[in-house]
Amino acid sequence: MKRKWIYFFTLSALIVVIAACSPKDSSDQNRISVKVIEVVDGDTIKVNVDGKNETVRFLLVDTPESVHPSKPVQPFSKEASRFTEKLLSDSNVELELGIGERDKYGRLLAYVYADGNSVQEALLKNGLARVAYIFEPNTKYVDDYQSIQKQAQEDGVGIWSLENYVQEEGFVAKETSSNKDVENPDCSIKGNITSSGEKIYHVETGRYYKITKPEKWFCTEQEAIDAGFRKSQR
Repeated sequence: MKRKWIYFFTLSALIVVIAACSPKDSSDQNRISVKVIEVVDGDTIKVNVDGKNETVRFLLVDTPESVHPSKPVQPFSKEASRFTEKLLSDSNVELELGIGERDKYGRLLAYVYADGNSVQEALLKNGLARVAYIFEPNTKYVDDYQSIQKQAQEDGVGIWSLENYVQEEGFVAKETSSNKDVENPDCSIKGNITSSGEKIYHVETGRYYKITKPEKWFCTEQEAIDAGFRKSQR
């Protein structure tokens, strides 16, 4: 009986040693810890790494512009910035640098992690970013990202709640208030159908009323509801 117990403890110790010596995921090994100095935009941050300040551009995603010098503040840009800031605040932030590391502006290109979780994936899941700037050889996670984006599109969340807002060239918000006089001057409620088929109506006090292109007009909210539309959450 004594020999059995000795064998059991010896085997258990061996398992612990093997587990401790097993290599970690290669992507984990390639990550570097940084200190976040500033969240510039939803997809751009400033960090300190090894005593040097750097600007980091998130790989494979694009969020609406909130600080672009030649573009107005775009819908969901502030939400994306606040979301990124919240994720990175008081978190252990790590970068997995892309191949080539820098873009033409000298910014570091990286996959960003907060407490081990992908920030890019979180932005895509919540409809605050689109998959973009897919250039070899930095395509490591593109399939995963596109799968997450597809679900966000189907759910009609965030940027995907505005029809035709997300284009190949970026985010295009068009002023359509003049459509009211052309299509139906007597009704003011806009009915919009998202790319995923979800029906949403916008009232004049809604945040995205002016930039929403209507497929239908309604004179009352009840009329919109009866037609299968739900009220915009913003």
